[in-house]
Amino acid sequence: MILRIKDIAKAKKMTIKSLAEKVGITQPNMSNIVNEKTMPSIQTLQNVADVLGVHISELFVNPDNSASILCPNCGEKISINVHK
Repeated sequence: MILRIKDIAKAKKMTIKSLAEKVGITQPNMSNIVNEKTMPSIQTLQNVADVLGVHISELFVNPDNSASILCPNCGEKISINVHK
């Protein structure tokens, strides 16, 4: 799984430290998530997406451009239906 949290935060001029504070987790925990050393819960990912003002699916890099992501818990492919 490749997360785009760092890129999105940077584009929104937000540091990992300030993102962690707004999400309600420690900076080391957020760094571990961003650097993919820790698997976050779906709720944490949703909180990150909410703080960044993006849909949760935007936190994931999707190399084949299909409308799916891999579940961070089980690794299964999940189809995403995003309405804009």
